[in-house]
Order: sequence, then structure tokens, then C-alpha cells
Amino acid sequence: MIEALDYLTLPASARGEYDTLLGRRAIDGRVRTLNVGLAFDGTAPGIASMTFATADANATEKLLARRAVAAKRNGDTLALDGNGVAIGIASPRAEAPSPIVRDEAATVSALDHVVVRTPNPERAIAFYAGRLGLDLRLDRSNPNWGQRLLFFRCGDLVVEIAHDLKKGVSDGPDHLWGLSWRVPDIAKANARLKAAGLDVDALRDGRRPSTQVFTVKSGTAGVPTLFIGGIGRW
Repeated sequence: MIEALDYLTLPASARGEYDTLLGRRAIDGRVRTLNVGLAFDGTAPGIASMTFATADANATEKLLARRAVAAKRNGDTLALDGNGVAIGIASPRAEAPSPIVRDEAATVSALDHVVVRTPNPERAIAFYAGRLGLDLRLDRSNPNWGQRLLFFRCGDLVVEIAHDLKKGVSDGPDHLWGLSWRVPDIAKANARLKAAGLDVDALRDGRRPSTQVFTVKSGTAGVPTLFIGGIGRW
């Protein structure tokens, strides 16, 4: 049913910021990496929605109905509510990666994961695995991090569902929260963003072996953002 995460929607005012952040030049108001695109619309800060790709929207619509998922047609897109998260499902857009502005090694190559925060992890499993059919690859609680993390593989990236263990379980809404971007050379990417005037942390070891990461604290339209280097395709 779902083949990949096709694109995310951010506020219209963020287009210039993301040209700088990703190191790619927008074409027709959109930016695309090797595996995901960004559309810019609306005024609310943060990630407004995520749209998945399907090879057959009609078959997907029928399967969602059989799984008791209410989906509305919005042109060629199926629109549905993922427990508070705005989700679309549509045929993939035929878009090439956006042009690189300067140094390919310092440029974002792809999205590694999108983070959804939930107050109810079992509900999230039922929805993303049971209703949408995403592949649950990891379910891990770590008291040191204070979180339960669920990793759903979607194409060559991850939809990560994070639950704050200290807050307990509730029926409140989920929300789209953060993004982690892959770069070929993490040190060069850090230097590029510093030179562009963004507030970035120093490099540190990532949770995955042989990776390094840094946090971007400005120029992200309010989206918590991590850059990660030292890995290939997930």
C-alpha cells in the first residue's frame, strides 16, 4: 500500500531557510533530496503534514476503508487523520533532487528519519503498523533517555514514534515533531551552516555505531533538527 514517504509540508515562510539548511536550491517552490521532498504552504510553524507515496491510490483507498480508516479524496490525494497528525497518501511526484548550491559533501543527501511524538505508543503501533501497514523494526524503551522509541521502516528512511515515559499514557493527540538529515561529510556540513550564520552544536557521537551528529538550533522554521553522518542507506 505505502511505498515511501514522498514529501513533508512546512510553512511558506520557511522556503529560503530550507534552501540554506539543505544546501539545495528550490525549484518551483519545492525542495527535494534523494528520498523526500519539502512543500511550503500555510503559516503555522513546524511540520504541518506528511504525504506517503502509493502505486495505486484507488486500491489504497479501498484497503483503508476495509481497515476502518476514514480517508477523504482531495484531488489525487487521500487525506486522513493519524491521531492528530495530518497524513496524505498519493501517487509519487516525478521530481528530481534539487540542484546542489555548492559542495556536495556538505549538502544534505537524504532524510534519515521523521519524528512523531505520541502520548499513546500502543495506539501508534495499531495505526502505523496495523492500519497503514508500515514495517515495525524496533520497539525499545530506554530509561536513560526517558523514552520509548518505535521505528517504522518506510522506503529507505524511518518514521520514528517517540513516547515520553515520564508523562505516562493518555489519549491526547500525536504531533509531527522533528527531522534528522543525512549528509556525506558531517564536519563539512557543520562548517557550511556555521558560515551561513546558523546556530549549530559541535559534533558528537551518535547513538548508532560509527556515526556523528550535531543539532541545528536556528533556521529550521521551529522544527527540531539533527544532522547525521557516517551512515549509508538505512
